[in-house]
Amino acid sequence: MRYDVLIIGGSFAGLSAALQLGRARRRVLVIDAGQRRNRFATASHGFLGQDGVPPGQIIATAREQLARYATVEIRDGAALGVTGDEQGFVVGTDGGPVAGRRLILAGGVTDTLPEVPGLAERWGKHVFHCPYCHGYELNQGPIGVLATGPMSLHHAQMLTDWGPTTLFLNGAFEPDADQLADLARRGVTVERTPVAGFFGEAADIRLADGRTVPLAGVFTLAQTRLTGPLAAELGVDVEEGPLGQCIQVDAMQQTSVAGVFACGDAARLAGSVALAVASGTMAGVATHRSLIFTA
Repeated sequence: MRYDVLIIGGSFAGLSAALQLGRARRRVLVIDAGQRRNRFATASHGFLGQDGVPPGQIIATAREQLARYATVEIRDGAALGVTGDEQGFVVGTDGGPVAGRRLILAGGVTDTLPEVPGLAERWGKHVFHCPYCHGYELNQGPIGVLATGPMSLHHAQMLTDWGPTTLFLNGAFEPDADQLADLARRGVTVERTPVAGFFGEAADIRLADGRTVPLAGVFTLAQTRLTGPLAAELGVDVEEGPLGQCIQVDAMQQTSVAGVFACGDAARLAGSVALAVASGTMAGVATHRSLIFTA
């Protein structure tokens, strides 16, 4: 069977794209490795109508709804490789190769976390990256920002709207005089003592001099890389930003390779569930249009 569209990634963006294509009665295959970026979080916030709902529950509901569309198929497993061009694409899977006229890359990104003892175990629970997704629930308690580079300056300046904020430089960079003045104007406390690790069951930070700083939550900017090799195999243009990689797309989510679209966190340098759903919707609509209006 040759599908109209192959979608790599079955999280918020990929399923959103599949919904648009299914409603257009196009034959779609979603290949889902099941590694949602926010799988560590207990609740999703900032997504209208789904605020506070566990992200896994949102995905389960989406899958149930997509099952109503006879032309949409979801296959669990990884995409193992890709070949092709705008005349058609072939993706390898555990069950053998599958072919489609168009391809949507929605495989997301993988976070590389700072190597601080105790951080990985708290990721998505007490340590976060997005203030809009998790800041409100800290109830204006003390907030830490674990620096990973100069971009953490902006992170710290934002977070004072959610609670009193301390920027832990941890040797990642040293603010200049103007930057220190900007931090002071926003009420940010700067801590230069290195971080030894996280302490206790919550987000408290233990410093190298033995002090413990109690915190309601910590934010940090992880480096990201595209999940899987497909973008590289296809040769799509990739942007290297200060926090990592993303696939370059136009306003219609079209990549630099004809017939290949991308959406979700893989196609933008900042992400949230709401933004992923929006870009997936656009990718699905644009992919459908490309099937109609191009040869």
